[in-house]
Amino acid sequence: MARNKLKDWLKGGDRRSIGRANEVVALVLREPRRFPELIGYLWSDDAVVRMRAADAVEKISVQKSSLLAPFKAELLGLLVEAEQQELRWHLALMIPRLALTKKERQRAAEGLRRYLEDRSSIVKTFALQGLTELAAVDRSLLPEVRAILEAAERAGTPAMRARAWKLLKTLAQ
Repeated sequence: MARNKLKDWLKGGDRRSIGRANEVVALVLREPRRFPELIGYLWSDDAVVRMRAADAVEKISVQKSSLLAPFKAELLGLLVEAEQQELRWHLALMIPRLALTKKERQRAAEGLRRYLEDRSSIVKTFALQGLTELAAVDRSLLPEVRAILEAAERAGTPAMRARAWKLLKTLAQ
């Protein structure tokens, strides 16, 4: 796989499968120099490639969030531009892993608030997660995020209610 373009491992099939994304994750964790190539596929014209790249980037960022740092501006821009639900839900989890300035956190929070209007319950649920993680770093966001979580706990989808309940408990600690 090391000689192939990562795109070859991300394409094919449909959006109901992650395909070989986990193999891409393992390779890029072993060979971090391949990360910029993978990030580039977040803008692919192929929705399947874009979704699987987002899945792989998000999984990698759990272990090596520092790899995201050189792409901060691009990712913040993509947070606002993204239309594809799978891309949105992965961005909602990745963005809080970046070292953001106060202004950037405000911009990210604004983008995540827009995600709360998405059709997808998963996007909305992960937006709640992302907002909570931003508020953990920037306490000025806390009152608004707490109110959003309380509203989601009362009137959100079942997934949103469960996540909001859990997130409210973490904020209370």
